Amino acid sequence: MIDFIKNIFLYSDSKPLIFTQLYFWVFFGVVLTFYSFIYKNKAVRNAYLFFVSLFFYYKTSGFFFAILLFSTLADFIIGKRIFKAKALNSKKWLIASSVFINLLLLGYFKYSYFLVENINELFGTAFVPINYFANIANLLTNSHFEVDKILLPVGISFYTFQTISYSIDVYREKIKPVDNILDFGFYVSFFPQLVAGPIVRASEFIPQLYQEYKLTKAQFGHAIFLILNGLIKKMVIGDFIAVNFIDRVFDNPLSYSGFENLMALYGYSLQVYADFSGYTDIAIGIALLMGFHLPLNFNSPYKAENVGDFWKRWHISLSTWLKDYLYIPMGGNRNGTWFTYISLTFILSFIVLLSGKLFLAYIFIGIIIILVILARLSNSFRHQINTNINLMMTMLIGGLWHGASWQFVIWGGLNGFGLVIYKYWKHISPFKNKNNWISHLLGVLITFNFITFTRIWFRGESMEVTSNILHQISQQFSFSIIPDVIIGFKSVFIYMLIGYIIHWLPSSIKEIYRGWFVKSNLFIKAFIVIIVVFILYQTRTAEIQPFIYFQF
Repeated sequence: MIDFIKNIFLYSDSKPLIFTQLYFWVFFGVVLTFYSFIYKNKAVRNAYLFFVSLFFYYKTSGFFFAILLFSTLADFIIGKRIFKAKALNSKKWLIASSVFINLLLLGYFKYSYFLVENINELFGTAFVPINYFANIANLLTNSHFEVDKILLPVGISFYTFQTISYSIDVYREKIKPVDNILDFGFYVSFFPQLVAGPIVRASEFIPQLYQEYKLTKAQFGHAIFLILNGLIKKMVIGDFIAVNFIDRVFDNPLSYSGFENLMALYGYSLQVYADFSGYTDIAIGIALLMGFHLPLNFNSPYKAENVGDFWKRWHISLSTWLKDYLYIPMGGNRNGTWFTYISLTFILSFIVLLSGKLFLAYIFIGIIIILVILARLSNSFRHQINTNINLMMTMLIGGLWHGASWQFVIWGGLNGFGLVIYKYWKHISPFKNKNNWISHLLGVLITFNFITFTRIWFRGESMEVTSNILHQISQQFSFSIIPDVIIGFKSVFIYMLIGYIIHWLPSSIKEIYRGWFVKSNLFIKAFIVIIVVFILYQTRTAEIQPFIYFQF
C-alpha cells in the first residue's frame, strides 16, 4: 500500500507524467472533478490550477519545479517594478535583468557542458561543471543529489520564453502586471502546455485569468476531437514508425541501404510532425475543457509553398516569438540595430566555442571588417547585409534554442539560408504571378524536400551519424532493392502513406469529419472514444516513448 501511494505522489524518472500514460488521464479526471466545484470562483480556480500544475511538473521533472518557482517569482517582482518605474532607463535596466536571469538559467542548464568543454579545449584549462542547485538542495534538505551532473529541466526552454514575454509585454505596456503571485504562477505553469508548448504570450493568456468559465457544446466536441486526434498522431503513427523503422536506421545508418536511409528521413519528417503537433493538439484540447484557449501551433506545415510559408505554419508560437522579440527588435527587414550586432557577436562567439578553433575568430573579424567597408560604400548593400543578418541570426538562435551542437547550428543556418534565397527568388520567379496547381505543387514539393533534407542534422545525434546517412544515400543507393525493402517494412510504409495522405487532404475535407464529430450526440462521441482507446491500446509500444520536444 505504501509503495502504491509513493508511485502516485512521488517522482520517478522512469514513470514521468505524460499524455500517453493512463495515469495522466486518471490525474486529469481527478483534476476536472475538483475543478467542477470551484471553477466559478476565479481566484480559487487559478490558485487550484497553479498548485495542480506544480504537482504535474514535479511528477514530470522532479525537484526541478524549484527552478520554475524561482523564475516565476523573479519575473513577477520584475514585472511589478517595471510598471511602477518612472524613468525609461530604469525600465530598460529591469527588462534587461529579466532577460539576463532567464537566459542565465536556460544557459546554465542547457549549455554548461558545451561551454566548459570548449573553453577547456580552446585555452587548455580543466574546468568541471558543477550542479550548484543540487549542492544547495543537499545543504538545505540533507538530500543526496549528484553535484557533478547537470540535468536539463523538462520544459525550461518553453517557460523561460513565456516569462521573458511577460516582462517585455509589461515594458511595452501591452498588459498590466499581475497583482496576485498565484495568478501569475498559474500563467507560467499551466500544465497542458508547460513542458512542450505552445509558448503562450502573456498578452494573450493573462486576460483569460479573469474571464468567466465558458464551454459551449461545440467547444466541448472540438476539445475531445483534438485530444483524440493528438493521441492518434503520436501513438498510432509517430511512435509506430519510429520504433519499427526510423530509430533503427538512425541508430546505425551504415547497416541500412541508401533507400532505407532516405525513407527514414521522410519518415522522421512525419514522425516529428505527428509527435509535436499531436502534443499541442492534446494540450489545446485539455485547456479548452477547462475554459482556456491556447494558440494554434501548427497549420498543415507540409502544405507550405516556400520556406517562409513553412515557418508561418510550423511551431507557430516559437516562430512568432522569435519574430516579435528578436527579429523585429534587431530591425527586421528594415535595417540593422545595435541588437543586430550584439546578436551577431554572440552567435559568432558561440560558433568559435563550438568548433574549438580560435583561428575562426580572426576569420570572422576579417569578414566583418570587409563587410563594414563595403557597407560604408553602398547604402543599398548595407541595407541588404543588415536585413539578411537579422534573418540569419534569428534562425541560428532558433537552432541553438534546440541545443548546443553543430547539428542545430547547421540546421538553423540552412533554414536561414533558405529564407534568404527565397527572399530574392520570389522577385524573379517565373511563377510569381501564376496561381495554378502545377506551380503550387512544385512549390510544395521543393519546400517539403528541402525541410526534410535539413532534418538530417536535426535528428542525427552526431556529425558522424549525419555524414553516414549522407554517405549511404549518395553512395549506397540501389533501385533494385527497393521492392524488397518496401515488402520488408510494408506496415511502416503503409502507416507513413496514410499519415501523409491525411496531412495533405484539403482542409475542407478535414472540416467535414471534424464538424460531424463536433455536432454528433454524446453517445456517438463516447463510442468513438472507446474505439480510439482500443486502437491506442493495440498499437502502444512496450516502452514509454517521450514526446520529442521534451528534450528541448
